[in-house]
Amino acid sequence: MPLLLEPFASDFVLRALLGGALAAIICGVVGTWVVVRGMAFLGEAIGHGMLPGVALATVAGAPVMLGGAVSAIVMSALIGLLQRRGRLSADTSIGLLFVAMLALGVIIVSHSRTFATDATAMLFGDILALSPADLAALAIAAIVTVLVAATLHRSFVAAAFDTRIAQTLGLRPRLAQLALVGLVTLAVVSSYQAVGSLLVVGLLLAPAVAAGPWTRRIPARMLLASAFGILAVALGLVGSWFLGTAAGASIAGVAILLAVLSSGVAAAGAAVGSRGSGIAQESARGSRQAPDPESVRDPDPLRSSSPEIAHTPEFAHTPEFAHTPARENVHGRDLPAPHDLATPTALHPESR
Repeated sequence: MPLLLEPFASDFVLRALLGGALAAIICGVVGTWVVVRGMAFLGEAIGHGMLPGVALATVAGAPVMLGGAVSAIVMSALIGLLQRRGRLSADTSIGLLFVAMLALGVIIVSHSRTFATDATAMLFGDILALSPADLAALAIAAIVTVLVAATLHRSFVAAAFDTRIAQTLGLRPRLAQLALVGLVTLAVVSSYQAVGSLLVVGLLLAPAVAAGPWTRRIPARMLLASAFGILAVALGLVGSWFLGTAAGASIAGVAILLAVLSSGVAAAGAAVGSRGSGIAQESARGSRQAPDPESVRDPDPLRSSSPEIAHTPEFAHTPEFAHTPARENVHGRDLPAPHDLATPTALHPESR
């Protein structure tokens, strides 16, 4: 165990662990709604839509996160504008803007002399270079994410089921949609430094997918997704330390692996459970002995399992025998129906 803790003896790895944990909390909360609402393509588009802003900030020497945030906000606004006023479908609009912003970012970066270094940092992140200021920004982003998700939880739930019902209940589904897009933008921008714009969707989706089979409520899924994300960050940093791999890619790869393992274990458990219940039912059926014919013989010798059983008074009130001469006895006189025997007049027709 001390061998696995060896990387965290370094200050920069500890900062990476803390920053990755904050990013995992943000992505765990937001990623749950992304998975529930089917907004994975939107998260991918926003991740690439921030490239022009990051590129401009890199070339101009401005804060990278600020440039990425501005570019991601513009991307989100353009997506909303095309969805409201354009004639294109949502996925087509997102796809076009996704490619346009990615191309623009590459064009801007290509004018920089440090093109290769800048591009690598933008696409794959550099979690080991997190500074105390970056940690403070991640902490603020995590607090804002949790507060917004808790405040608008009812609106998010109602909008996820039916926007018309949400509108009827006064929960303002349009505002909820805008807030959710804003949270996705915040998660992508804040996690950019950890895993980069290309791999941020892995940290956004994989922990929420891993938590899905084990939870039934959205808040519980958010908590478990955050835990899976933190575990992915820790294991990814350890793997990067000992294997000499890129930290951001290792974190994203471990997150995907955890999602696959979680889904596989859940599926195997469900299969074993259904098989065990099937075997138990078969054993229960096999343990039942065939009844003794003598014990099930009808004690009334006048009745049998033949079709004439339909002509006994006890079956006269059933629907399938409603049109049979069930009220005629052997003497040709009408017998009262069983439910009529509860009244005194049923025994004495002349007293009616």
